[in-house]
Amino acid sequence: MKNLVIVESPSKSKTIGKYLGNDYLVVSSKGHIRDLAIKGKDGLGVDVENDFTPTYIVSKDKTDTVKELKKYAQNSNNVFLATDPDREGEAISWHLAQELGLPEDAVDRVTFHEITKNAVTAAFQNPRKIDMALVHSQETRRILDRIIGFKLSKLLHNKIQSKSAGRVQSVALKLIVDREKEINAFVPDEYWTLDALFEKDSIEFNASLAKINGEKAELHNEEEAMAAYNACQSEFTISEIKSGTRKRDPKPPFITSTLQQEAANKLSFSSKRTMSIAQRLYEGIDTGNGMEGLITYMRTDSTRLSNVFINGARNAIQEEYGKEYLGSYKVKNDENAQDAHEAIRPTSLDNTPEKLKPYLTAEQYRLYKLIYARALSSLMAPARYSSQTVTLSQNGYDFTAQGSVLEFDGYLKIYKDYDSSKDVVLPSLKETEQLPAKDLKANQHFTEAPARYTEARLIKALEEDGIGRPSTYAMIIDTIQARGYVTLDKPAPTSRTRVFFPTEQGTLTTNKLDEYFSDIINVTYTAYMEKKLDLIAEGHASEIETLRNFYDRFVPLLDKAYELMEKKALEKVGAQCPDCGGDLVYRTGRYGKFISCINFPKCHYTSKATDGKETEKAEPTGKMCPDCGHELLKRKSRYGTYFLGCSNFPSCTYMESLNGEKIVSKKTSVAKKTTKAKKTTAKKTTTRKKKAESESVASADLAEAPKKKPAARKRTTAATTKKTTTRKKKPEVSE
Repeated sequence: MKNLVIVESPSKSKTIGKYLGNDYLVVSSKGHIRDLAIKGKDGLGVDVENDFTPTYIVSKDKTDTVKELKKYAQNSNNVFLATDPDREGEAISWHLAQELGLPEDAVDRVTFHEITKNAVTAAFQNPRKIDMALVHSQETRRILDRIIGFKLSKLLHNKIQSKSAGRVQSVALKLIVDREKEINAFVPDEYWTLDALFEKDSIEFNASLAKINGEKAELHNEEEAMAAYNACQSEFTISEIKSGTRKRDPKPPFITSTLQQEAANKLSFSSKRTMSIAQRLYEGIDTGNGMEGLITYMRTDSTRLSNVFINGARNAIQEEYGKEYLGSYKVKNDENAQDAHEAIRPTSLDNTPEKLKPYLTAEQYRLYKLIYARALSSLMAPARYSSQTVTLSQNGYDFTAQGSVLEFDGYLKIYKDYDSSKDVVLPSLKETEQLPAKDLKANQHFTEAPARYTEARLIKALEEDGIGRPSTYAMIIDTIQARGYVTLDKPAPTSRTRVFFPTEQGTLTTNKLDEYFSDIINVTYTAYMEKKLDLIAEGHASEIETLRNFYDRFVPLLDKAYELMEKKALEKVGAQCPDCGGDLVYRTGRYGKFISCINFPKCHYTSKATDGKETEKAEPTGKMCPDCGHELLKRKSRYGTYFLGCSNFPSCTYMESLNGEKIVSKKTSVAKKTTKAKKTTAKKTTTRKKKAESESVASADLAEAPKKKPAARKRTTAATTKKTTTRKKKPEVSE
């Protein structure tokens, strides 16, 4: 009889099992085991009239897993629930307890924010009850998303053929659409600048017009610019030199959103890829001595660091770089803060990036190095610069030149690889000294429209507006792309950064939501609901009251939209159905746009919408093929999904998903099996030939012996299989 420990990830179970020893059996639930049923009124799985009572069912793909877990639980002395230390992890533990029949007051919940021996063993020495306030918060979120996901998605699909809507997803889409509207409505204003180039002691430096007769310089047109240009043809006099020192403080350690932003800006990782890699680093990597968790929990919104890490880091900094590199680290310590809310950091400073490099993939190494550098540098001294501002004047026109030189690198000693600042060196100058301009130019400019959102900028906006949770940002971004509402493209061929563009369908979806659901699908209300969910998690708000207030506000808007929203006419192809003669129209399905008969469901004729059209071109990714070293290209499959394939195809057939997981082609698998089978057959043939002579007599004797009847083959029958009815899956999107 062992102690049973249930976690949600198989790789996590291996790491924890290493620390707990033979008295514990660590198994995985492989994520959520239950979800809301798709039955009852409107298929919500929620009894709205009875205080929003939910009905849960075990997911079809988890039936065998649950049976196995029940078997383990029945044969174990104790059952410990060690899912992730957040609301979702708490909810998973509660669902497990319900299905396994564990006592409601059982002290069997263990949490840790890093998977190390000390953290894991300490957690098992201090188990607790399941925190039902956290469970209720997560349950409320799930019910809210189910109501909006089903009801609003059904409306939009019926009226305008949009695939889905979501409480947070639709607000993220709105940000992108509204930004595009700002850009389209933007009217640029003309302005001019006057820039001078100077040189002394073979050092060139630039200065720009800053003031005219003591007032801020504003040149609105060419006439004003040329007047200033003509007035500055003589030598300039250095009228003022200001010298000083400025500091740059280190940035705090990563939280989920800042990790995604920095990884996007510095490593060109998508938010989804960043979280996938971070998950693996958290759950454990084999470092030569078994599995080991390398970073703390990556879903957090706190910059707090543990005292143990701070003390260890300060000692390491002082020993390696000297006392002058020590900095002070301040963070507001909330009385309600828990260890689960620590920042993202390495679990051990001894695990330097270079030490672990042989055990990590290239992407794991790059992300781990970034996390390690950010956490350690956050405890170091500020970087210090000597700065100088020089004013050069003539005829009432003042030009300024600024120089900045790094005097003390401070935290940049570690974080320099991720810093793009450069020294600007000015020559030795003195006040009253006169210098002629080597070059003087008047330059025309126009004010620029607001920038479109990159992944990093969108995540920052969601965080600042209080929309969603850190753990949901990657999924939000992935969903609005998968639904065909936005594309992530380069704004110009020469651009290195991809930005979000709303599609026609995405814009239509936002416009209709603005028209009929502006009271709910907006930044303010969504942020308000996040605060309500926080209050439920803290035990300061009622989940039933929160759901009732939302529902009573939402349903009248939904009824009005069903009554007044015009139904979008299907786009006609301009041809007739070969089966029934009806008009052929474009529709949108799981794999994108396709052609079908307008008389569906009476007529089921369909065809591809891409017939005769140019195939989507492969995009370069900058990522190299691990098999042959050629560049991987982003390609579109025949099913409308995207993958990365080697540019050296067909010589190299390497493929991987957008998440970085290797894809094994069925053809490749079959070819390998065929080759292996041929080798085996050839080997057997050779063996038979060698033994032919010695076995000839025995074969003859066997030929005369009576033949045995072949063994009866086991039969598989489907007689006991229950007849199932396939339901049309209802559209739903969670955060």
